[in-house]
Amino acid sequence: MGSAPGTPRAVSVDSRCVQRDGDPWIPVTGEFHFSRYPAAEWREELLKMRAGGVDTVATYLFWNQHEEHRGVLRFDGGLDVRRFVGLCGELGLAVVVRIGPWAHGECRNGGFPGWLADTGCTPRTDDPAYLDLVRPYYTRIARELRGLSHDEGGPIVAVQVENELYDQPAHLATLRRTAEEAGLRAPLWTATAWGAADLPADVLLPLYGGYPEAFWEDAHKGWARHTRRHYFFTPIRDDHAIGADLRSHAPAGTGPDDRRYPYATCELGGGMAIAYHRRPLVPAADITSLALAKLGSGSVWQGYYLYHGSSQRLDHERPNQESHDTGYPNDLPAVTYDFQAPLGEYGQVRPSFHALRLHHLFLRDCGADLARMEPAPPEAGPDGLDDRTTLRWTVRSDGRRGFLFVNNHQPHEPLPRHDDARFRVRLDDGRTVTLPDRPVTLPSGAHFVWPIGHDLGHGIVLDWATAQPVTRLPVDGVPTAVLAATAGVPVTLSLPAGLRVAGPAKVRADADGTLVSVPQPGTDALLTIHGPAGRVRVLVVDEHQALTVNRVHVQGEDRLVLSEALVLADGDELRLHTTASTTSLAFLPAPDSLTGTGLGAPAADGAFTRWPLALPGDAAEPTVTCVRAEATVPPARTGGSHDRASAPRDEDFDSAVVYHVSVPREAFAGRGEVLLRVAYTGDVARAYIGGRLVADHFWYGPDWEIGLRRFAEEAAGHGVEIRVLPLAEDSEVYVDASVRDGLAAARERACVDRVSLVHVHRATVRAADGAGHD
Repeated sequence: MGSAPGTPRAVSVDSRCVQRDGDPWIPVTGEFHFSRYPAAEWREELLKMRAGGVDTVATYLFWNQHEEHRGVLRFDGGLDVRRFVGLCGELGLAVVVRIGPWAHGECRNGGFPGWLADTGCTPRTDDPAYLDLVRPYYTRIARELRGLSHDEGGPIVAVQVENELYDQPAHLATLRRTAEEAGLRAPLWTATAWGAADLPADVLLPLYGGYPEAFWEDAHKGWARHTRRHYFFTPIRDDHAIGADLRSHAPAGTGPDDRRYPYATCELGGGMAIAYHRRPLVPAADITSLALAKLGSGSVWQGYYLYHGSSQRLDHERPNQESHDTGYPNDLPAVTYDFQAPLGEYGQVRPSFHALRLHHLFLRDCGADLARMEPAPPEAGPDGLDDRTTLRWTVRSDGRRGFLFVNNHQPHEPLPRHDDARFRVRLDDGRTVTLPDRPVTLPSGAHFVWPIGHDLGHGIVLDWATAQPVTRLPVDGVPTAVLAATAGVPVTLSLPAGLRVAGPAKVRADADGTLVSVPQPGTDALLTIHGPAGRVRVLVVDEHQALTVNRVHVQGEDRLVLSEALVLADGDELRLHTTASTTSLAFLPAPDSLTGTGLGAPAADGAFTRWPLALPGDAAEPTVTCVRAEATVPPARTGGSHDRASAPRDEDFDSAVVYHVSVPREAFAGRGEVLLRVAYTGDVARAYIGGRLVADHFWYGPDWEIGLRRFAEEAAGHGVEIRVLPLAEDSEVYVDASVRDGLAAARERACVDRVSLVHVHRATVRAADGAGHD
């Protein structure tokens, strides 16, 4: 496995990590299903992913979308995988294609075409009749992707065959061989390894996963117990729970040899889907703390599923989502596949996007070092999944330097604060590093990474810091390290003795070293450290500012940009997406010039230069009319292989409460998304435009958002019809404890409470002359 000899920027893998161009590389992979998102917006959404720190895009090909009718293969329009992969390459993003044939992704029959069941073959085996059907499909995929492999100068670094197949190693090997014979090329070939999967040795790289919650659990009131493991630092890679509801029996094997393969993931929960019977609520901290725990546990490939939400296709003869009608244990919405992902179904930017970006900046800067560092947990760790009192921490180190990982967060059951916390880390050279210099209190919910032996440049090493590394870059020719304060913990830097420190800090120097306290992290907390070989700088931003840090390449050099808005770098052009009427950008170093409609005069903001930006007002408001105020409660139904609560049927919506929303045409004057935000009381809701279903929702707490841009002409002409149904009294449905009162109200009534339009402005600024609003 790996690139052919002589390949530029060769990709390879060994038992510890992935390498690119001879250097260790921790890929950050975000799952985005191209065929479930409008093709006209692919490029902008990929730019968003890149802005979030994703450097690799994973995507499924669903067989039933590309060959709905036997022998009729489609790769046009929104199914044009070649165009999508090409766009990734243009933007510098690597690609993992997940080619199936069985894919799942909550797609009908796991992505198998309906006609496959009529052929008499035995799918997911080496049955010659099945392989005879797979072969032409693979051949066509290979034709579409010809020339796009990494070794051919394209972006494809890996191909995944099948998905969650745990007991057919010979078949998995056959699928790789069949794909290669068809012409598919990639340096790496992968397979999902959870469920103690029996994979063909050294044929497929095993990839793992872990989710903060599980829609595939029963509708019991508690937290899905197996997901607790993901909030501990543990050498256990496997998760027997993913896909467990599709297995006929519990895993019997041991899975791949962990000593043989690096710890790589492809499905860390970027959120969680909503099924009818179980509707988890996943806050950002549940996602970021899980991702941090996997890094501390040794992960060298961070793959998120989903990173970008999407919608099920509605242009097929049969519904394209998994449901009880297909024999699936869980009823999924007919349209929405939002997944509460960092980027939503309509490209909405969620808090988890900003929080994960902080992790990804760290990996971009420190990943090559971290990849070769082994986890070294403390001797006295938690004694089981129910231990909520023992502090969870670990170190990854190469013996001389390392990173301290702490996770004091888990979902549903808050972990207590820890007073008088200090850490002692023994290094291979016999040294023991104790940090911080005096005990601190770690708040409940805190999760972070602190550096040990962090290179600042010019031979100056940061012995340790109680702040998280973000990035390092030259500013005006001076090496500059950016650190982020940990909420509630004083910032202290430990440096070697004999250094001179200038800036807003308290310095205590003695023969053993130099301790620097930063009382007020922020844009002006820029320290200059003078050493024998030169000077370096350290900027310490506070925990809120850390969520606004972007690193962009503008006007020929890398710069820091702080902004509450989403910032997309496209050449020397920066595009901002924001729902606010005003925003700003702060640069370090500042560009020579910045132009754009609505930009105010620049002003100093500590070490940064900040430009305010005014955006057009939102004058357009919808008009809501109640058409039918009474609904018939649909009967409680169960179905699927696990006899769980079933979603209301299409005909039930004929008796729903009905509201008509008139959308002013001027709402679509710009080019940004226009979100119809609906707060309702009820169990489920659907939206129709011109009599056509366009969106649906199972109530789970947050307001329902519907992106209208893709339906702009119809929405302006016909308006949007909202239908809401109440919940049957005896339906067994789970929602998060924090919103159960809302579900209880749905058993009594159904109504739309309020509706508003939320405009996502797109503003353009340039580091050269010329600018304008989109």
